[in-house]
Amino acid sequence: MLDPKLIRDNPDAVKAAARVKRVGTPELVDQWLIADTRRRQSQTEADALRAEQGKIGGQVGKLKGQLKGGTNPEVDALLVKASELKGRYESLIASQEDAETEANRIMLQLPAIPDPTWPVGLDADANKVMREWSPDGSKPNGLTSDQKDHIALGTELNILDFDRGIKIAGSRSYVVKGKGALLYNAVLRFVMDTLTARGYEPFVVPILVTEQCMIGTGYFPAGKDQAYVTQDHSVLVGTSEVPLASFYGNEILDEASLPKKMCATSTCFRREAGAAGKDTAGLYRVHQFDKVEQVIVHKADDAEHIAIHEEIIKNAEDILQALKLPYRVVQNCTGDMGQGKWRMYDIETWMPSRNGYGETHSGSALRDFQSRRLNLRYRKAGEKQPTFCYTLNNTAIACPRVLIAIMENYQNADGTIQVPEVLRSYMAGAERIS
Repeated sequence: MLDPKLIRDNPDAVKAAARVKRVGTPELVDQWLIADTRRRQSQTEADALRAEQGKIGGQVGKLKGQLKGGTNPEVDALLVKASELKGRYESLIASQEDAETEANRIMLQLPAIPDPTWPVGLDADANKVMREWSPDGSKPNGLTSDQKDHIALGTELNILDFDRGIKIAGSRSYVVKGKGALLYNAVLRFVMDTLTARGYEPFVVPILVTEQCMIGTGYFPAGKDQAYVTQDHSVLVGTSEVPLASFYGNEILDEASLPKKMCATSTCFRREAGAAGKDTAGLYRVHQFDKVEQVIVHKADDAEHIAIHEEIIKNAEDILQALKLPYRVVQNCTGDMGQGKWRMYDIETWMPSRNGYGETHSGSALRDFQSRRLNLRYRKAGEKQPTFCYTLNNTAIACPRVLIAIMENYQNADGTIQVPEVLRSYMAGAERIS
């Protein structure tokens, strides 16, 4: 959500953001300004009528006191006027509420203004590669003629079962079993241990949340078609960012307690609406997965915001380097960063079967976009008026997608899979899956 004053003072900047982000439309900005003007005018007139009602009430009380509870034509006239003012006041309040509802509806569709230093573009083709990394510094290769993709590897090693996954749950479903399940959980445990060792507080959070949490974090209304909404109107989350960012909602934090560094492993659900026919085979695009998420709440300071954004990206890079997986970091252009983002990076990990990089991490700096929706504030020392916090989030790891990279990059000529060294202690010392 944007600062209303920002829209009133800089409507052209918000219109420009709608264009470069392809979120909302410039016309929505004009519609919001009209609704906001109507709301404020109605409120001003209602306040004036309220004051006039108070004066008449005082006059009536004074006259009735003089008449010892009786009445006269002057009192009757004042009572008639008071009744008229009440009707006009109620009409203005109704108009104010209607305009406020309209303004709020439009506000939820308006985009945050992106960092002007970030690349401008229509889609992911305009993203800017910032850096690449591989264990030996060389460019990674695609599959050779004697190598297999993760589907064939997992099936032959009896650690992946897509047929039974589909039988149980339908399309884009899978089962990970045996040593594959041990590998799956080893990745998640390794990443959680890495983050907690760096001072991130671990959480176990609900994955079924209210619609208000989805609105507050910016996933509704625009992304509602991607979510599973229950018959009770609660929602299965697509990331633990939602409950973590909502955790301190409607609270005022002490500045001294910031930043709040949180992490959680959660099961996540996404409908993948609009992805028909895209990445239907394998583990890349599925309806259910598990993810370790980093979320940070801190004071409203742009320099600190940038530093923390780089920190959470580095956490993810360090994890991939520990796993010895080739990757690259890209700046997401304006058309690929979404509604609430000020800055955004993707980390893409090398997947030989794709002969390219596949997105495995997404890290966003949102300034006060989420906190305004969540009413998440802090009080600076010596100040009475609270300030909206800044929030950030980043994937630390997501399974099973990262298993594609692990299985394919670590496969051996004999069809076995080498277990990354940092994961072996989580797998009772196992060095390979065979």
